[in-house]
Amino acid sequence: MATGLPYKSQTVVTPPTQAAVFLVLTINPGADSESKVRSLCANLPGLLRAVGFRDPEARLSAVLGFGSEAWDRLFGNPRPRELHLFPEIKAGSRHAVATPGDILIHIRAARSDMCFELETQIIANLGDAVTTADEVHGFRYFDDRDLLGFVDGTENPVDAEANDVVYVGDEDPDFSGGSYVIVQKYLHDMAGWQALPVETQERIIGRRKLSDIELDDTEKPSFAHNALTNIVENGKELKIVRAGMVFGRPGQREFGIYFIAYSRSPAITEKMLHNMFVGLPPGNYDRLLDFSRAVTGSLFFVPSATFLDSVTPEGLSDSPEPPQAPTGSGHSVERAGDGSLRIGSLKAGPK
Repeated sequence: MATGLPYKSQTVVTPPTQAAVFLVLTINPGADSESKVRSLCANLPGLLRAVGFRDPEARLSAVLGFGSEAWDRLFGNPRPRELHLFPEIKAGSRHAVATPGDILIHIRAARSDMCFELETQIIANLGDAVTTADEVHGFRYFDDRDLLGFVDGTENPVDAEANDVVYVGDEDPDFSGGSYVIVQKYLHDMAGWQALPVETQERIIGRRKLSDIELDDTEKPSFAHNALTNIVENGKELKIVRAGMVFGRPGQREFGIYFIAYSRSPAITEKMLHNMFVGLPPGNYDRLLDFSRAVTGSLFFVPSATFLDSVTPEGLSDSPEPPQAPTGSGHSVERAGDGSLRIGSLKAGPK
C-alpha cells in the first residue's frame, strides 16, 4: 500500500449488539489453503451484503484479522510494525496463555441467527483450507453485564475518540486504517465468586455492582481491576475499545467472558495484562484472576478494507485502486488525504 493512500476501515467500532461470534482459525498446510484464505479477503464483503440484506436493521458486521505467522505466509512484506505473537505471561499461579491463531473473524449483529448464517457461509467459503482453533457464540447479558454481575465496557471511548483509539494512523502509514486486536477466553469459578460478599466483589472490580459507579479512590484498593487496567503515560490515559461478550453452557458448568480489545497499538493492552497478571508493583495482581482463568490468548492485525481490496488469491496486487467514498449510514471510518476522519459505511445492508 502506498504511503498516504486514503483508506476505508473495517467496521471495528460499532454500538453494542445482542449477539456475536468469535472464530479463531488456523491455516492448513499448502499453497491452495493460502490461496483460499486470500480469496476470502475479496469475498467477505459480498457474503456480508448477501446475509445482511435479509435484515438491514440487524446491523450485521464482520472483522477479519490475521496473526503474525499467517501474515508472513499470506502477504509477506511489508508487515504491520507492531504485529507479533501474543506474549505469554506467567506469574505465580496466574497464566496468560498463548494459543494458536492465524485468522480472527469477529461477527456482530442484533440477531444470533444472522451471525450464525454469516459464519456458516464463511466456513463454506474457506472449505478445507482452515481448522477451527476456537469458536465462541457470545450474547448480551441484561444491561451489558458480565456473568459476574458487573457492567462490562463502561469506560469505552465513543465516536471520534474511539476512532482515534483503534485505528493506526501516520505512525505506520503503510497500514493506516488497520487495528490491532487481542483476544482471550476466560472461564469463571462462579461458585467461588458468588460465595464472596458483594462488598468484596466491588473492591476486586473497583465499581459498585448495582449502580456501576466507580469506587472512590479512598475506597478502591490498588489491586482493583479498573485500577490496574488504567494506563497513564505523560499525564494522558491510554485507552482501548473492548468488545467482549459473555458465553456459557450451564449444563457443562461453563461460564465465561470472551475478552477482545481493539487498539492502534497492542502495547497498551499488553501493559494492562502485565499489570493484571504480574501486578503493579509485582505481586499486587488483579484479584479477579483468583476467579477467572484465561484459556486462550492471541494477537491479530485487522488490515483496512482498502488493504483487503488489494488482495488477490495469488497475493497483493501492485497497484490497489483508491477507495470510492462510501455511501449510506454506519459507523466505519474513512481517513481523508489530510489525515482527518470521516464517518462512512462498510457494514452490510442495501447498497
